[in-house]
Amino acid sequence: MQNKKEDNHKELVFKVLDNDELLPFIMRKMDGISRTKAKNILTGGSVAVNGKTVTLHNYKLVPGMEVRIGKNHKINSVDNQWVKIVYEDQFLFVVEKKAGIICHSPNPADETVQSILNQYLEKNHQRCHAHTIHRLDRDTSGLMLFAKDKKIALKFEEKWKETVYDRRYVALVHGEMRKQEGTISSWLKDNAQFVTYSSKYDNGGKFAVTHYKLIKVSDGYSLVELKLDTGRKNQIRVHLVDIGFPVVGDPKYGDGDDKIGRLGLHAFKLCFKHPVTGKDLQFETAIPFSL
Repeated sequence: MQNKKEDNHKELVFKVLDNDELLPFIMRKMDGISRTKAKNILTGGSVAVNGKTVTLHNYKLVPGMEVRIGKNHKINSVDNQWVKIVYEDQFLFVVEKKAGIICHSPNPADETVQSILNQYLEKNHQRCHAHTIHRLDRDTSGLMLFAKDKKIALKFEEKWKETVYDRRYVALVHGEMRKQEGTISSWLKDNAQFVTYSSKYDNGGKFAVTHYKLIKVSDGYSLVELKLDTGRKNQIRVHLVDIGFPVVGDPKYGDGDDKIGRLGLHAFKLCFKHPVTGKDLQFETAIPFSL
């Protein structure tokens, strides 16, 4: 049993002997620490299972697995309601943004996820800036990547498909889906009013592919998981309209009905190979709406 006073200064390694879940396993192995502290350690990206960073609280453990909790396991935080740091190292951030804030802006006076991270970096005397790697719409919440160096951002851009191997969303949509899963593909192009429209034929736009899987149906609504082969502007929102299931709370492509008081779209999963260390990093975050 490890001494709790030493917990933040030593890497802890445990072998899994029985079927278990990650959060209660950590609580027991770390001498009965609180559930909140165990969640913070997980969310901070300090836990690896068989060499892969895992943040999911109910991640299934089986005998023979190795759970490793890194040195100085703590979660860094920003003093802002819009952004939560999920993982940070000397090269990059994984953050969770709330719905209602844009990722970046050419106007330095605008509050954005990028400006919030730059304030955090300055406050903590880190001589670098946050560089956007991929974007989420203002009203979409969820996991995002930022680099601390332009060269790291370019590495992601140059080898996106090889580096970011799993990125998933969940959407709350109007209508009760009958089909359990499927794929939507079309060409997407903006008109003069910057509204994205979809065509089954090449219209000079960009080809887009969205895979969907039904999670739950209830009382005129459906909860759907989505995985993208491409990352086009408004892709999920337009593709779901294509099959007759607009996202809840979408005034642009749906009817704007706000059953949950926001756009029903959340980026809940992000998995990638670290472009510098080669480490396999996997993150999941709680879905902020349900049926």
